[in-house]
Amino acid sequence: MNNSYKAALVMMATVSAPVLADNSGTAFNHKNWEVVCDNTLTCRAAGYSQEEEASGSVLLTRKAGADAPVTADVVLAEMESDETAPQPKLTLWIDGAEQGEVEAQDSDTWRLSQAQTAALISAVKGSGNVEFKGDAKPFVLSGDGATAVLLKMDDVQGRVGTPGALIKKGDKPESSVAAAVAPPVINAARVSDTPERVLNAVEVAALKPKLIATLGKDSGCDRLQTPDETAEEGDNDITLTPLSGDQVLISALCWRAAYNEGYGFWVTDSKMQATPVLVTDSASDYSDGLISLGQRGRGIGDCWASSEWVWDGKAFARSSQSSTGMCRYIRAGGTWDLPSFVAQVKEPE
Repeated sequence: MNNSYKAALVMMATVSAPVLADNSGTAFNHKNWEVVCDNTLTCRAAGYSQEEEASGSVLLTRKAGADAPVTADVVLAEMESDETAPQPKLTLWIDGAEQGEVEAQDSDTWRLSQAQTAALISAVKGSGNVEFKGDAKPFVLSGDGATAVLLKMDDVQGRVGTPGALIKKGDKPESSVAAAVAPPVINAARVSDTPERVLNAVEVAALKPKLIATLGKDSGCDRLQTPDETAEEGDNDITLTPLSGDQVLISALCWRAAYNEGYGFWVTDSKMQATPVLVTDSASDYSDGLISLGQRGRGIGDCWASSEWVWDGKAFARSSQSSTGMCRYIRAGGTWDLPSFVAQVKEPE
């Protein structure tokens, strides 16, 4: 995993459940399993085949609240598959016993029944053997790490000790389970249609020290602080894009790696006199009031981290944050969507 992807995943640092309502998510992984819970307390746990096998993955999704069911989806590895081949019929087997055919969904995904889901969870938290047969080779789901990950999922949702817990069941009432947290609402604002421009030398000399002063000691914005004199034309430019009559967006290339690059974005006043406010130093693009980040974990693009920020008329508010799961050579573009932060964005009227 390269450094730029690690930096993007720092956004998903593990925190305790009570902090989740404070606009943060929690992420935890152990061996061949991982869980990401978003700020609404919806949790998604992904399990994989052994890393050297790269045959498939299972996603367990559970919303917050008492008696919430667990849904289970399955995908097979497609990095080297024939895209024209028909989708196979998939059958679940546990400890050599057939558990029935798995229902096919759209986009080459299968959905387990509630009975199949319960049987799968029971198997992976023990020593059961879980296989999905029907493709050219069976997908054998690893149970390594499942117990720790599912216990974390229970803990985040406040289920430990309740009848609905996946790992440590008990007789605590289901009413004690944490309720879902409503996502924040962001009212997106219209932005100016005036095109961006490159700052001149005088403007750069006045503004650049202010931009650098906003960077923390762990910032990766090396290119701003020490420009590459051998860079291509435009790489060292600092640009200004009007947001409104009195606020502008400043952008500069912060870093470049083998297959990722990150731009810094700052908000300041139109006269560039106020202290700039840093939004991120690892963005990929800006367009029409939306800053976006998309960083791949390695060159083949089988794992990604992403975020978005929306202009609300005063500042850029984070509107989404997610990863696609472990780098396991399952699918180009990533295996799953594992959000750690979600919001409801209302478009400007």
